[in-house]
Amino acid sequence: MEKRELTCIGCPMGCQLTVTMENGEVTEVTGNTCQKGDIYARKEVVNPTRIVTSTIRITGGDKERVSVKTASDIPKDKIFEVMKDIDAAVVSAPAHIGDILVQNVAGTGVDVIATRNVEIA
Repeated sequence: MEKRELTCIGCPMGCQLTVTMENGEVTEVTGNTCQKGDIYARKEVVNPTRIVTSTIRITGGDKERVSVKTASDIPKDKIFEVMKDIDAAVVSAPAHIGDILVQNVAGTGVDVIATRNVEIA
């Protein structure tokens, strides 16, 4: 039997969770005060994912960079590949919140979207 301690990020409470595992499967989650904690803990120990936030260089805009994020979570072990693709990207102004700036980043099936408006300079 294996136990892992986590701090939940599913809601603002930040509960201290204990996950009990047997043979690589979650058998129990304790310490959560809401259902989000149970869901987060089970996912985090078996298949951790993250939303990636960063910036992309933009040409012809009223700003030099546009803030971006992955449209949904990506596997945690793909973060460095995702960042490599984001760092290599250059887009042209304008860019608006929600615009897809990188499609299928690092082969994850997830797009990178703008989180700020950048207008033509």
